[in-house]
Amino acid sequence: MHGDPDLKPGFTHLPYANPDAPKGGRLHLGFPGTFDTLNPYNLKAGSAAHGISTYVYQPLMMRSLDEPFTLYGLLAQTIETNADRSAVTFRLNPKGRFSDGKPVTSKDVRFSVELLRKHGRPQHRVAYSKIKSIETPDDLTIRYDLTDANDRELPLILALMPVLPAHATDAEHFTESTLKPPVGSGPYVLNTVEPGTSLQYVRNKDYWAKDLPVQRGFYNFDEIRIEYYRDGSSLFQAFQAGLIDYREEGDPTRWRTGYDFPALREGRIAARALPLGGAKGIHGYAFNTRRALFKDVRVREALAMTFDFEWINANIYGGLFTRTRSFFDNTPLSAAGRPASEAERLLLAQWPGSVRKDILEGKWTPPVHSGSGRDRDLARRAIGLLQQAGYRLRDGKQVHAASGLMLSFDILVNDREQERLALIYSQWLRRIGVIAQVRLVDLVQYQRRRQKFDFDMILGWWLASNSPGNEQFNRWSSQAARIESSHNLAGVQSKAVDGLIRAIVAADDKDSFTNAVRAYDRILLSGFYIVPHFHKSKQWFAFNTSLAFPQRLPKFGTPLFGQMLDTWWRKPQ
Repeated sequence: MHGDPDLKPGFTHLPYANPDAPKGGRLHLGFPGTFDTLNPYNLKAGSAAHGISTYVYQPLMMRSLDEPFTLYGLLAQTIETNADRSAVTFRLNPKGRFSDGKPVTSKDVRFSVELLRKHGRPQHRVAYSKIKSIETPDDLTIRYDLTDANDRELPLILALMPVLPAHATDAEHFTESTLKPPVGSGPYVLNTVEPGTSLQYVRNKDYWAKDLPVQRGFYNFDEIRIEYYRDGSSLFQAFQAGLIDYREEGDPTRWRTGYDFPALREGRIAARALPLGGAKGIHGYAFNTRRALFKDVRVREALAMTFDFEWINANIYGGLFTRTRSFFDNTPLSAAGRPASEAERLLLAQWPGSVRKDILEGKWTPPVHSGSGRDRDLARRAIGLLQQAGYRLRDGKQVHAASGLMLSFDILVNDREQERLALIYSQWLRRIGVIAQVRLVDLVQYQRRRQKFDFDMILGWWLASNSPGNEQFNRWSSQAARIESSHNLAGVQSKAVDGLIRAIVAADDKDSFTNAVRAYDRILLSGFYIVPHFHKSKQWFAFNTSLAFPQRLPKFGTPLFGQMLDTWWRKPQ
């Protein structure tokens, strides 16, 4: 995206992969919930089966997790673009094949972009709508005219588009759920499917790209079987019993107290905590600003102010977490603790008053509580903000003086851990006269309501990278706020946010990019669109000791190991 690639022509493998990893064996993975479709790219993909987009479909180029945003050739053998990136040409690898033996052609690439632009997920439709025209002069060449897109990241986004086979994709019914095994160009084929319960992938022995440098050391298992469990507890029991090979742990209480069982004591399972580098992203409760009660930023700030991280971290999580201060925490792109540069101020001058003074000066942080769970000073400050927004305490309840409506809303959750945290938060809100009801629903209902923005408040998680770009349109833009299933859970519609996303993707050097992202961070922080939670500095995971992984870890992997363990292998017996 900026600067030159780290790897030079002639490189043999990605730095965090082991090119000598042995092939063979079976990997058992487990996930909570269920699935009802094998198409991960349409709007009904909220419960798509795991692995399709990793094992079956492949893009033109592959991202290296050792660099902020650099791509290397996969289905594309070459890429050509001009200085302003207003045009891009891909030349396909003539060896590219789908699993049914048919060649991958420019026709398939064009078919994919046109299908996803019309019927794909929000991020596809937003990005691909910027394409002015497409040419396919021969079977191996595809050219995009990106005139007026003013988006220097777009050629990379197009390079990461999944390539679907035109001859084996049902375009007419693409928007519907399907359990028909897909055809792709990836390293595995889907062998068996038990709807909603399990599926099995088998390594394609004729995989066309197995000797490419970007694939050496990847996809080492002959078979991968995925089982679905109705809840997190039964999944953990299956792991303890040896039915599942790998588990990434997200519950700090379980990490501290639950990993003492026979298989671990006997050495059949190992538990590790490895440092997580790179951006931390942000995790927290999103206010649905489509709702009238959350329109006032003072209300949102007041409700966020009551979240006592210090008490939760000490009493629930054993001090394992750090409070998140930025949408790009732990990176040079974060505005936290940094006064705005002159370049940032010039950018922000287009939207006067869009950034608070303390945030502009780098002095704002999330409120620090006493840790008692009953911080009276912060409670008074929160009540004062609600008074400014027109609320008055009547019989211990916050009631709007003009409308007479009580400040009351629901927090939507889908498991017991989320419920526990939300119930604690709701108790703190009740102390300032705000009624927050916690609604626990099953995963299917939760996904449906999340996709349709049918909630007041919901837990959101926005992963970050050291090279943010087009994904921000899907997360925070005004356009995404109106598109079903987008990640703009808060319903943000702001000219300043839209303008700074455009500045980020148009930045042509590192300094202008950094200034644009920091200004953007300040805008989002000033909006108080979420109640920021916390992050961990290490990845907690446990695994069957018959598995192995490379000692060299990627610099920007978050998590270090993806759900599918692409670089792991089974030790030879």
